[in-house]
Amino acid sequence: MDENTERARRHDGETVLVVDGLTVIGRPSDVEIISGVSITVRRGEILGLVGESGSGKTTLGLSLLAHCKRATEIVGGQVLVGDRDLATLNEREVRELRGRAVAYIPQSPASALNPALRLGTQLTEALHDDALTAQETRDRVREVMREVALPDDDAFLRRYPHQLSGGQQQRVAIAMAFVGRPDVIVLDEPTTGLDVTTQAHVLDTIRSMTRDYGTAGVYISHDMAVVADLADDIAVMYRGEVVEHGRAQTVLSDPRHAYTRQLLMAVPLLRTSGHEEPEPVEEPLLRVSGLAAGYGRTQVLEGIDVSVSRGECVALLGESGSGKTTLSRSVAGLHHQFTGEILFDGEPLATSSYRRTAEQRRRVQYVFQNPYEALNPRKRVREQILGPYRHLVGNPDDPDAVVARALERASLPASYADRFPEQLSGGERQRVCIARAVATGPDLLVCDEITSALDVSVQAEIVKLLRELQDQGMALLFVTHNIALVSNIAERVAILNKGEIVEYGPVGEVMSSPRHEYTRALIADTPDFELSFPGAPERLGMDAERKGSTDRVSEG
Repeated sequence: MDENTERARRHDGETVLVVDGLTVIGRPSDVEIISGVSITVRRGEILGLVGESGSGKTTLGLSLLAHCKRATEIVGGQVLVGDRDLATLNEREVRELRGRAVAYIPQSPASALNPALRLGTQLTEALHDDALTAQETRDRVREVMREVALPDDDAFLRRYPHQLSGGQQQRVAIAMAFVGRPDVIVLDEPTTGLDVTTQAHVLDTIRSMTRDYGTAGVYISHDMAVVADLADDIAVMYRGEVVEHGRAQTVLSDPRHAYTRQLLMAVPLLRTSGHEEPEPVEEPLLRVSGLAAGYGRTQVLEGIDVSVSRGECVALLGESGSGKTTLSRSVAGLHHQFTGEILFDGEPLATSSYRRTAEQRRRVQYVFQNPYEALNPRKRVREQILGPYRHLVGNPDDPDAVVARALERASLPASYADRFPEQLSGGERQRVCIARAVATGPDLLVCDEITSALDVSVQAEIVKLLRELQDQGMALLFVTHNIALVSNIAERVAILNKGEIVEYGPVGEVMSSPRHEYTRALIADTPDFELSFPGAPERLGMDAERKGSTDRVSEG
């Protein structure tokens, strides 16, 4: 690391990335996706690029590699990395610079890593340095693995991506980006799907390696709390334009644009006090007793006892691998290798959904984590909603009314019924998934990390929607790794660690006086910040709508 430290020291403060008047349009409509964007990033610093889905931040991030998504084109401006303008280079010249001058860390490492190649092979291919000998290449690969806190032995490097956890896969993606010692690195929401503990480790890795390598980082995110903790500068994007740009502390403490204030106030800040005491409950709608689950000989869950009452939200909180998704899938009948008892409205549920009645399947609906994979890309929204409805309820007299009602409950206009998934943003896709689930009129909605990939303002809207469903008597089993979100939405929370519930009780009690050291560690690892600008409440969580403090930004 001495070589990297010396390099960073020599070029400290040097501006290495200059974007000047960049404009990207869509074809054939010629609509501007990015409009005259200008930013600069100095060596060893990180620019946080924030904005809602559809604001253009990912398009801008890809443009920094001179890469355009299908049917888009860079038509103006410069992308200077050092003294090279990537916007004017041909494809061969750009390929020579990718991985060397500018590198990319994707949002989903599971999709970005080649499932057919071992880790060592993929890292070696990412090095792009023909001057190194075979031994020097192996040494460099091992060095970068140590830097991301992963084993560097041959056994680990012989693994395939599917043999790693999500956090390990993301660290391998970071190692692949840094292995060539690039001048600029673009990080596209690299911690979106990670639990807070793994996220903290990954962010520490990004922060230290950016400083040590003297690399200019562009961190694309919708998570203002993470950006506040990580970035030196912040650029806020809104409808293809940078509406605010400055030092992080200045933007956070004195935001000038209404849209920036809206983003900040939509962040679900960790609430450790001020929770209402939950009302005494009668016989719960769902009761899980003594549940043990696994995969083959591998035991994942042991001795699980949890219940959910009508109109109540119970959160399952824990790290990746804690067993929370296995528990939720067991409740829905999607995972059947379990023992114990699951009672729904006083009646036992069969282990497999195939052995449950249509009425039981109708009353327990599941919303999956990834809306990109949960929707059939070849079917319009209308068919995505009507398919399950016809199967579980029957042929409706007025199909259009069923679809319109479901979309309305998910805060989408009825006109979306004619769209395909590819015509929707991530937040819109997730709302279609919710519409599909609530169309059958369920009593229990199992939500598996449904807000993890959404920007904070859309997340706030989804949570508001879920609250409205609760007010209508629907029960929620809410699986998440976002402890700040739990503190704002749930009445009770179960903390899972290594397949066991280590703490369970009213959310106010667990957040304010955590008894288990694992719960305390989760709270400590959660990015959090105070809203200090004039007019901001002292502690604003997802209660913003109730307090009347998050008016939508008007045009202009």
